[in-house]
Amino acid sequence: MTQYRKTEEALSRLTPEQYRVTQQSGTERPGTGEYLYNKQAGIYVDVVSGEPLFASSDKYESGCGWPSFTKPIEPANVAELRDTSHGMIRIEVRSSNGDSHLGHVFPDGPPDRGGLRYCINSASLRFVPRDAMEAEGYGAYLDQVEDVE
Repeated sequence: MTQYRKTEEALSRLTPEQYRVTQQSGTERPGTGEYLYNKQAGIYVDVVSGEPLFASSDKYESGCGWPSFTKPIEPANVAELRDTSHGMIRIEVRSSNGDSHLGHVFPDGPPDRGGLRYCINSASLRFVPRDAMEAEGYGAYLDQVEDVE
């Protein structure tokens, strides 16, 4: 079993933006994220700990300005916490093992896919393409990633 955790080495590899988002609960500007329009098959993992978070098959275009997913690929890896900052009550989403701030979850997702919208900062993610999943130790999740024609 792979151990996913936050290490000083992993933190030292982050860009200033990745650090601001994951470690200081920042938010990237809408429409600027690296993965907003990514349509490749694969999985999204925590940029700090590497723990699997979301599958490309659960990604959809919500129009909110950030990558959106209907559900986590591994629910145990995504912690949901009440966030009352900025005068709003929201549900913050953090990685369970790496404790990275990922974004927020809202109840306005596609009704036919569970009704949730996980609105996630690209800066908190690393994309692992389907072809590299086995080699990088994510082979167990291949059945949750769609085939690309």
